[in-house]
Amino acid sequence: MFVIGTINPMFVVNIILIAILLWIIGVWVYYKIQRKRLGGELTEKAFEENMRKAQIVDLRERKDFDAGHILGARSIPYPMLKQNMGELRMDLPVYLYDTGITLSVRAALKLRKVGFTNVKWLQKGFNNWTGKTKRKK
Repeated sequence: MFVIGTINPMFVVNIILIAILLWIIGVWVYYKIQRKRLGGELTEKAFEENMRKAQIVDLRERKDFDAGHILGARSIPYPMLKQNMGELRMDLPVYLYDTGITLSVRAALKLRKVGFTNVKWLQKGFNNWTGKTKRKK
């Protein structure tokens, strides 16, 4: 029974859940738009054909990198990107990848913001990579 002056706890829970759902959808739409705006998505074939001319950055955590990474990649986990941007040359293309593509798009936005102009990322991430890989012994 609803009494004037009190708020039904289920109403509050529903409002909170709707707000969380709207936030998740909003973030997803934002990064989808940014992905299209940046236009840096490369198919595996295009990534592999041009990777010898680029700096390849693995944005996954170090343990994932050690378990297996694209041959020639360097490990700069996404949380450490801002501190380690100095390791990258602005005059060379930067090719990014992570498990999927979310971190790659975020990293591309960060790199573009500080002046990198040629930033690309692997279309479906490392999980779908079929090219050469290397593992730490």
